[in-house]
Amino acid sequence: MFAKENIDRLLNAGGNVLGAEGEKIGSVGQVYVDDENGEPTWVTVKTGLFGTSESFVPLEGARTEGNDIVVPYGKDKVKDAPRIESDGHLEPAEEDRLYAYYGIGRGTRTDATRGAGMDSSDDRMDTVGRDTSGQMTDDAMTRSEERLNVGTERQEAGRARLRKYVTTENVTQTVPVEREEVRIEREPITDENRGAAMSGPDISEDEHEVTLHEERPVVEKETVPVERVRLDKDTVTENVTVDEDVRKERIETDGTDDTRR
Repeated sequence: MFAKENIDRLLNAGGNVLGAEGEKIGSVGQVYVDDENGEPTWVTVKTGLFGTSESFVPLEGARTEGNDIVVPYGKDKVKDAPRIESDGHLEPAEEDRLYAYYGIGRGTRTDATRGAGMDSSDDRMDTVGRDTSGQMTDDAMTRSEERLNVGTERQEAGRARLRKYVTTENVTQTVPVEREEVRIEREPITDENRGAAMSGPDISEDEHEVTLHEERPVVEKETVPVERVRLDKDTVTENVTVDEDVRKERIETDGTDDTRR
């Protein structure tokens, strides 16, 4: 059971609402109290980007752990709860939808509390104006508005990798080669070679042989390093425009000449 005196501490401590398994569902938003006895009955959980969405969770069966509230429901259960405007008061039909969704018995009408010491039994100061909308207000009206808080989060956008594969290409080179060819030389008989010419028999059969040589291309391949390739990252900054609607409360006066808002 939540004590009424602990509501202000929970609202001002900036705690979170935790699920049945201890997982964080969101931050504590507002605590709604019973109109008849002032007991806390509902808490809203701020979820979504920058806490722009609030979901209602019953405090029945919940407990506190430090500045956090632990509820007996899972994160998905709370986030899928009926969407109801957290405007400081629950209408009976709205509360019926929530009770039916969470499967618990019907309670009484509840209002929200945001500040310290707000109790339906508190004495109020005598003021010129009086409240006509409910019991959980004072002598003044608070005007609120939504502010857009835009931040950034880091996430993985993709991956790059280096891969090496083998291709085959044809290389053509021209290489000069040498070969020997036979050339017939004839010389007349002179006094200088007459002795060699007459050294053999007068008439005979003879045969001479000459060995010819030629060069052929010889191909050898060797592997040599050509270059080194690595991956590196550069950080690029660009401007992204965020377009979002924000709500503002306006205050109007009836029966006066004051036109200020």
